[in-house]
Amino acid sequence: TGYSAKENLLEAIQQATDQALGGLPVVPDDNVGVAKIDLAIVTISSLYDGQFSPSVVVPAVLSSGNVYGQGIQNLVGCTAGGIVSSLATNSLPCSGPTAAKACQPVENEGLPGVSVTLALLPDVKVKTFHVLSDDVPDDVGRVEPAVWKRAVGLSDLTQSAEEASEDSSPINTAFMLLPSPAFQPDLENLMGGLTYSFDGNVKILGGIASTVSSLSRARLFRFDASDPTCSATLGDGCVGVGLQGDIEVKQMVALGTKPVGGIYRVLSCVDSTIQVIQLDDVATQELQEYEEEQEAEEEDDDEEEGQVQDKRAQMAAAYAKAAIPKPILAETNFVMRTLSDDDQAFMRKAILVGLERGGSVGRTPSELARLAEGRGHRFVIHQVASAGMKDGSVTLPLGSVKVQPGTRMRFFVREPNHGKKEVGALWMGYMKRVLEETMLGGGKEMFSPAAAFMYTTLDRGTKFFGGKPGFESRSVSEYVPSVPSISGFFSNGVLGKLDDEDVSSNLANQVHGSASSYVLIGSASRRPIYSPAQAAAEREEALRKKEDEAARNAEESKRDSRTKSLMGLDAKAPRQPNGELLLKRREVQSGRAMTVSTVEWSVADKTAVPTSTLEGFMWDKETEVDRFRERVPLSNLVSQCRLSVSDPTLPKPRDWIGPVREEILSKGFAVIPECKRSDPTTGALRKRYDVGKLVKQYVKAGASALSVNCDAVLYGGKLEDITVARNTASSVAADLGGEEGLAAPPILASDLILYPYQLYKFSLAGADAINLVAGALTSKDLLYLTKIASSLKLQALVCVTSTFQIDEATKLSKGTVSALVVSNRELEDFTFDTSGRQALELLRSEALAAFREKHGNDVPILVEGQVGLIEGSYVEEIKSAGANGAIVGSGIAADSSDETRAKLDGLREMSWAPVS
Repeated sequence: TGYSAKENLLEAIQQATDQALGGLPVVPDDNVGVAKIDLAIVTISSLYDGQFSPSVVVPAVLSSGNVYGQGIQNLVGCTAGGIVSSLATNSLPCSGPTAAKACQPVENEGLPGVSVTLALLPDVKVKTFHVLSDDVPDDVGRVEPAVWKRAVGLSDLTQSAEEASEDSSPINTAFMLLPSPAFQPDLENLMGGLTYSFDGNVKILGGIASTVSSLSRARLFRFDASDPTCSATLGDGCVGVGLQGDIEVKQMVALGTKPVGGIYRVLSCVDSTIQVIQLDDVATQELQEYEEEQEAEEEDDDEEEGQVQDKRAQMAAAYAKAAIPKPILAETNFVMRTLSDDDQAFMRKAILVGLERGGSVGRTPSELARLAEGRGHRFVIHQVASAGMKDGSVTLPLGSVKVQPGTRMRFFVREPNHGKKEVGALWMGYMKRVLEETMLGGGKEMFSPAAAFMYTTLDRGTKFFGGKPGFESRSVSEYVPSVPSISGFFSNGVLGKLDDEDVSSNLANQVHGSASSYVLIGSASRRPIYSPAQAAAEREEALRKKEDEAARNAEESKRDSRTKSLMGLDAKAPRQPNGELLLKRREVQSGRAMTVSTVEWSVADKTAVPTSTLEGFMWDKETEVDRFRERVPLSNLVSQCRLSVSDPTLPKPRDWIGPVREEILSKGFAVIPECKRSDPTTGALRKRYDVGKLVKQYVKAGASALSVNCDAVLYGGKLEDITVARNTASSVAADLGGEEGLAAPPILASDLILYPYQLYKFSLAGADAINLVAGALTSKDLLYLTKIASSLKLQALVCVTSTFQIDEATKLSKGTVSALVVSNRELEDFTFDTSGRQALELLRSEALAAFREKHGNDVPILVEGQVGLIEGSYVEEIKSAGANGAIVGSGIAADSSDETRAKLDGLREMSWAPVS
């Protein structure tokens, strides 16, 4: 859809059409001769009448649209006293409230404006037509459908499933009607004939053409490429377009009417005249009880209890008097005296009577509650045409309805505040119906509208709602933000059924005065809907991925150079006879003394070069710890840890392995998400790393425990990440848990731990467990660190990459190892075994069997390294080999919130699809 408010009509048509063309899919070079625009819908402000001839509209639109393939094939449109249109948000600034919506609605009342909507309708037959009053047979039901269709020019459209084949299902059919004001008396015959001739399987939408001034004449526009002579600007009759095939239409009507008084039953009536009514005690009692409950909930704190009781007593007395049968006009006068001044003023000008169209008050006596539940309007509103002063009767417009004795009825007034609530309730009901249809649809996808049409009457808009223009069209955009097109106009009356529930009779399609019709059109087969905003976002995403890939390649090249520089040579690192890396601690004294005069300098000799990435990592970590010690000595940390035991404001270590065991028992496989900024082998995992946001995502996805990599040397983390993760997890768990509360996932501090000093730092930061890399520690160091961790009540996990390291872990005292982590990482260069064979071989080794025999089967065996990225059924393989769970970082760290829960559950169920 495109919109323009230019004062020059031809310029406005060009701008609006160009904008609409910008919202269509780009035509491939090999499809230029085939692509076409199936339908154009044009609305022109009548204010252009005095400047330009209406006959220029159709040629101007066709000329502008011919740049798209074969051009426009069908066109309908009319003039209007006000325009409803929209602009694609990808042509607007991508910030503020419009950023989340596919289009930004526009309402123009009484000003120059042009709206052009262009539609591509695959698998939909499109047929435009124009009828005059004399063309419409007035004997609906007495002529054959084929004869009736031929009379109005719709022979090309299939009548029903019987015309197609006996086994076919009903064909979805919709008609958009744009009649001139003079055609209004014939609309009932036309809509009734359409419903009858298409076996009732038809949706009708549209509005009566209008003008800003009564001095102007409404115009209609039509074009049909299949008929070269059909390019017309018309002043009489009705133009329309029939749509048949892969199309689904949902519609509802907002009346802006508020019920007043009780619910009555008609006792005496003749045709459309109501004579005597009586209060329906049961229905009114249910209504009164419901209203009292609502008043109790919404009651103003400043309103005195006595005033409330007086009001209820007054209403009870009024209902008691109404229980006596009386002429409807007498009851009207009585009800009027109980209303506010504004409602009384309206009722003196017009009496609105609502007749029940089926159903009972039952569960939802309130009109708004009924709409919000998706059950539609209960009463059809009619304006009284005349009143009998002698017998107190009222007569509804002739032919509009035949009243039956026993019919329930209510009085209504139009009131803007209630009208706003009605609009909101209608859209809430629509969303509820769509959700129910999806849930009960046997796997059918949710209805996704490709376009929204809003036809409203000239007395609504700012005249009715007041305030800023565009209240109703903004509501459409807010409740259906994905719809890429909103269009329509301010009319002399809107056409169609009250809602999708209105199937009572062929007369359900009618003209609604002082109302708004909301119509959503989409694909019945749930064909994907093209969205300009989404297409723009996809182009930006493709460009971003291309830039990220280039940055990743540059980072990989840089990392390879760094690794070679760190190792100093391409040769294999030296190893011990048992196969473990030969590791040396950092050389502190690496210079020679030089004396110059009385000053002694230390001049660096050729510094030592690490022989492996792990050795270099250890040297950098030792330097990092030395710097921490210079600022805060170990004795201070020990004192702080002792004080924290008695300080309730400081964090205390929690059970980390307990929730993991519970997840293993309940789900068969535990998945522990890891928060880390980057990885030595892949570089940055996220463009913007926010540990709090990441933890929130994981907690909502149901993580039982978390791992936080706080190493700053290779992984880009920091010690504060542990504190942030703990606080965020506790806050999110409290929000999700309600009154009963939800246990916050405990935190595992993942780092290269070489000294007890680090354990004290982790304890004060809020860690619940620590991860010891066995390949970097001697037997004595491993034993010593597990004892210190135990004294701080930190649970210790041991990470291993070889059977020798498993043997070292086995030597530890039973109960000191909370879990064994089997890694796919190669410590020599910190790359991963992308096949996952390393972990599988360790899981199946005799060394692991010996570990289980000593430490027990209740100590979980976790796998780390590429678990979520290795193709095939790797998760199933490691589980079969004895793994109880996995620590996963890179496999899920780059995913959105919506995908996280699915991937975590998929890993647990061993059905996760690997990332490409």
